[in-house]
Amino acid sequence: MAQAPSQEKSKLVSETRRRFEAEYLADKSDKYDTRDVEKLQQDDNWVESFLCWRHDVVDDTLKMIDESFQWRKEFGVNDLSESTLPKWLFEVGAVYLHGYDKEGNKLFWFRVKFHTKDNKTILDKKKLVAFWLERYAKRENGKPLTVMFDMSETGLSNIDMDIVRFIINCFKVYYPKYLTKIVVFDMPWIMNAAFKIVKGWLGPEAVNMLKFTGKNEVQEYVSIEYLPPHMGGTDPFKYSYPPLVDDDFQTPLCENGPITSEDETESKEDIETDNKETGETNSSEEQAVVPKKISPVEQTSKAEESDKVDSKIKTLKKSLSMFKGVLLHISPAEELYFGSKEIGEKKCLIILTNVTKNVVAFKVRTTAPDKYRVKPSNSCCDPGSSLDVVVSLHGGFTISPQDRFLIMAAEMEQSCGTGAAELAQFWKDIPRNKIMEHSSEDIHLQLTRLLDINRKLQDEVDRCLWFQQLLFYLTVLLLAFATSCFYLLYSQRSNTL
Repeated sequence: MAQAPSQEKSKLVSETRRRFEAEYLADKSDKYDTRDVEKLQQDDNWVESFLCWRHDVVDDTLKMIDESFQWRKEFGVNDLSESTLPKWLFEVGAVYLHGYDKEGNKLFWFRVKFHTKDNKTILDKKKLVAFWLERYAKRENGKPLTVMFDMSETGLSNIDMDIVRFIINCFKVYYPKYLTKIVVFDMPWIMNAAFKIVKGWLGPEAVNMLKFTGKNEVQEYVSIEYLPPHMGGTDPFKYSYPPLVDDDFQTPLCENGPITSEDETESKEDIETDNKETGETNSSEEQAVVPKKISPVEQTSKAEESDKVDSKIKTLKKSLSMFKGVLLHISPAEELYFGSKEIGEKKCLIILTNVTKNVVAFKVRTTAPDKYRVKPSNSCCDPGSSLDVVVSLHGGFTISPQDRFLIMAAEMEQSCGTGAAELAQFWKDIPRNKIMEHSSEDIHLQLTRLLDINRKLQDEVDRCLWFQQLLFYLTVLLLAFATSCFYLLYSQRSNTL
């Protein structure tokens, strides 16, 4: 879809808001949730998503917004929560978010074999779909999804065209711009006619989003690490409830600390602390927040305390393992060591070394943002230089083996700035395939693959041994049969003589 220039887009957004208020809000205010109306007036991206889906035609956009808002109030979308839906819906595991496709889009799974058509529960099932979509939209506003229809082991009793049509309408009307493609896996041949109807619901422009796959084709869209074994993948994930699926790295990770968006800049106090701990050289002119005043006594005591801890950390540098990526060398390679309980160590280092000739931007994400403080969590590293990222454990928390960290890195052009605003824009614009990622999950996936290969080899060896035993017994039987034949012939010949 062709995009209008930014100035023209702003005019369209303003016109849409003005006309919606004048032509729809006055007569139908009771049919809308006031929270949706407020969001429409404040969130340009939301208005633009409707405009984009309707090719910037304001009349069609207004009709779409009207239909979407009425549906949102009818379904009570803003109030949908885990407690408002029946528990058994979550326990079945027919619908959930998990993993990414090869383009970095979140996977929205529909395990069709767990769905049975039932008019008594259809409304609750639709609300479950809306719950997951709204939950994702609030966490990752604007980031697209890939729908995975897993139709393995399904029959006619599992097929519900009403729920399929609802899912398509969700992306066509209620959550525009969120759908990238629908991957249908292992569809029974008897359903060919039904999915011709689905193509009609999608419309001519979106019909190319429908991908029919088997074990070989599905890997064109999703890597094996995010596919379950029955799809030819190595993902060890098994759905269970409670709690809700939270996937570690398989779902969007929270940025470190109380950050509400990537555009939000750190305070000057935080930046100055970064400079002391990591040698970061961002100029103070780029920071817009006035720092808190600290008395000299407090500053000295904090510095001494920090130096004591840092001196313990830096002695570990030489003994750490190293991951050698194309952009960054990362040490330690897999595990962070916080020290023993007796030492009371609360900090450790991640050492990043830029091995390119350009500036490399990086982010550090964690599955437990409430427990850890990462400084800096979003910065850049100069060509050929090393930078220390300090990971601190907050007081009152304990370290868990399930806690993980993910480092994302991307090479920046020389013309790009390195201030907070420039970095935020850089991460918005950079394609997913140009981002290097490293986490402790990498070694797990490698181990899973090795175990899978080992299992297959063991199966081959077992089969070979079985065949060897079979051949041995057949050979013995054949020799016994041959011996018997010779004996009978010899006996007959002796009697004849």
